[in-house]
Amino acid sequence: VQLQASGGGLVQAGGSLKLSCAASGRTFGAYGMGWFRQAPGKEREFVAAIRWSSGTTHHADSIKGRFTISRDDGKTTVYLQMNSLKPEDTAVYYCAAGSVRLLTDKRQYDYWGQGTQVTVSS
Repeated sequence: VQLQASGGGLVQAGGSLKLSCAASGRTFGAYGMGWFRQAPGKEREFVAAIRWSSGTTHHADSIKGRFTISRDDGKTTVYLQMNSLKPEDTAVYYCAAGSVRLLTDKRQYDYWGQGTQVTVSS
């Protein structure tokens, strides 16, 4: 499985960005795909995830109402729409995939993309 993340950049507080994660290499019927982020000096944290077979989503409390994860079935691509961005959202954002039971647990993800930088200026 290969994951290619894109869409990061520099944006002012209150702005929006949309991240994409294109997956290839195998089918995703039993997979979960998620977004995690890591700020300098901090641990990688869960942002949002989607279970591919059912479309069930889960969002971290810190971004709920501002970020939305979605998928494009035909392209096996996952998106993260980020609105009302805050400086504290600044981090490297990683997409991940795996046969996960608990979508929020990064240890259960087998495959990781290269990360895309999101910087929010105040």
